[in-house]
Amino acid sequence: MSQNPLLDFSGLPRFADITPAHITPAIDILLAEARATVDTLTGARDVPAHWETLVEPLTDATERLSRAWGVVGHLNAVVNTPELREAYNANIPKISAFWTELGQNLALYERFKALAADPGFDAASTARKRIVENNLRDFRLSGAELPDAQKARFAEVQSRLAEVSAKFEQNLLDATDAFSLYIDDVAELEGVPEDALALFAAAAQADGRSGYKITLQAPFYLPVMQYAANRPLRQKLYESYVKRASEFGPAELDNTSLIREKLQLAREEAQLLGFADYAELSLYTKMAESPAQVIDFLRDLAARAKPFARRDREALEAFARSELGIDTLEAWDIGYAAEKLRVARYAFSEQEVKQYFPESRVLPGLFGVVQTLYGVTVRQTDAPVWHPDVRYYELCKDGTVIGSFYFDLYAREGKRSGAWMDDARGRRLKGSTVQTPVAYLTCNFTRPVGGKPALFTHDEVITLFHEFGHGLHHMLTRVDELGVSGINGVEWDAVELPSQFMENFCWEWDVVQGMSAHVDTGEPLPRTLFDKMLAAKNFQSGMMTVRQLEFALFDLRVYSELDPDNGDWMALLDAVRQEVAVNFPPPYNRFPNSFSHIFAGGYAAGYYSYKWAEVLSADAYAAFEEAGGANADIGRRFWDEILAVGGSRPALESFRAFRGRDPQIDALLRHSGMVETADA
Repeated sequence: MSQNPLLDFSGLPRFADITPAHITPAIDILLAEARATVDTLTGARDVPAHWETLVEPLTDATERLSRAWGVVGHLNAVVNTPELREAYNANIPKISAFWTELGQNLALYERFKALAADPGFDAASTARKRIVENNLRDFRLSGAELPDAQKARFAEVQSRLAEVSAKFEQNLLDATDAFSLYIDDVAELEGVPEDALALFAAAAQADGRSGYKITLQAPFYLPVMQYAANRPLRQKLYESYVKRASEFGPAELDNTSLIREKLQLAREEAQLLGFADYAELSLYTKMAESPAQVIDFLRDLAARAKPFARRDREALEAFARSELGIDTLEAWDIGYAAEKLRVARYAFSEQEVKQYFPESRVLPGLFGVVQTLYGVTVRQTDAPVWHPDVRYYELCKDGTVIGSFYFDLYAREGKRSGAWMDDARGRRLKGSTVQTPVAYLTCNFTRPVGGKPALFTHDEVITLFHEFGHGLHHMLTRVDELGVSGINGVEWDAVELPSQFMENFCWEWDVVQGMSAHVDTGEPLPRTLFDKMLAAKNFQSGMMTVRQLEFALFDLRVYSELDPDNGDWMALLDAVRQEVAVNFPPPYNRFPNSFSHIFAGGYAAGYYSYKWAEVLSADAYAAFEEAGGANADIGRRFWDEILAVGGSRPALESFRAFRGRDPQIDALLRHSGMVETADA
């Protein structure tokens, strides 16, 4: 087993050497090692509980397991194959069982309580105290204090929840990849931009077909919905997209029963721990104090946003009738009509802007912003990768590598949709050596086609900055204890602060000018075009805001109010829409069946975090606005008080240390163009 690449922690993962056959043997060995460590720690009753004799050896063992399983989970998300999926699924119950039994180990719990009670621990660092506090809390939340019979059931629930989440995501991936549409006549694709047509043609050619291939992956789906004049084609794609993983497709890919089971298990987990519902349990470890507080926050924001959203909808309907001949604006018309209205109102299109954002300019521009703010540089270097598209970079400060990251930017089959950051390795002081953090940064942009670099829409540029903000949170930490370094230990509803904060720089002229060049002429983005973009920044922001509030309210209410045995979540979603929405999809829309954030990811009863963190990020960015934009002085303070401290102190304390006061909603309302409602 010394040849198993998943057991090699000497450096970066050896992606080229890893096969599905390595997974189970490696996980079995690491689980056995971790259990042996726990047995040693809990058996040594006569050894005083100190950091060096308790926390460090436990961290060593669990970090190795987490790093290996993290590699497996990452590969499952980005290069999914039947063999890899089978091995991944086979090990989920074992991994879940280990973490549950660890959290329920009363002897280990007692050791941590003894460490916390030791008078000598009063002199420990803030980070170490925070880790021990978090561990004591997590023991309680893992059922350590439950009677034995309930402990066993709690473990079963945890294991099944992990399986349900994985199956939900896999069904969605398979349902997305299962759809393809071949079109021979380019006239049917009237309005679709040339670069998208080139992508469609290349996809058909790869299948040995002529003409054009369209899938439900974002680089295919979105250009059709936004630009195709062919209304029946838009309707066909829309219907296929919103019916994914539902009763309208193959039974084996239907997520409906998994939603029911997820809700039942989540409620049972919460009630075993003494909470009324899963929303209460979810918020127990977050900044927000209660579901009622969050619902009040969301409804207050909805009350401010909905008048703007109604105005947006009415303007779109009037334009569609008068200019596009669409008497009834349907769900598959909204993106198309909105793009036409944007062009009419502001005299530019997203496709025009896209030509100025080739990847070859955007990435250096992003790295330039980071250098301006924090004095760090980025350099590309070689490392083993999981796909030829992937690149590896190092983040350097004064010539010293302080972190590194992988970029996997393009959509492809077998890759989960969306964009995300994950940690490959966290910062940690090991002896006298600092283990530098490593991040995975994953997006689903359109790949280069026809010998040209990949072109990004401005929205995709914003997404790139967003994910890099997460990466910086992970990589720029100065905390030496793994449990609270980087994003570890940060409250979930504060994790989006650094990512959403970074988005703001995509609207600064100096930044945009430095990362734009027309793909054909090399000319930078004209100031006149940027001014139009700026004028259009809040185009339909009311509609976009209430859409996010719809998702957040549905999430919180489905996990707090719905009867998981008999409740109708589609009826609940309809009720939420009646309260906050202005766009109403057709009855066959099965949005929950693809809402992986809350049914497969970590956002269950936590989707509100995006809006909650927007308040924090807009207010934090206002400090830069007050100083004239991106600059090193404010950047240094943001690094010192937010990024550097990770989870070593409560997020609200970090925000207060940076801003000098509690967060205020004013900046978010101003940035979203909703000041009028706020003033009213």
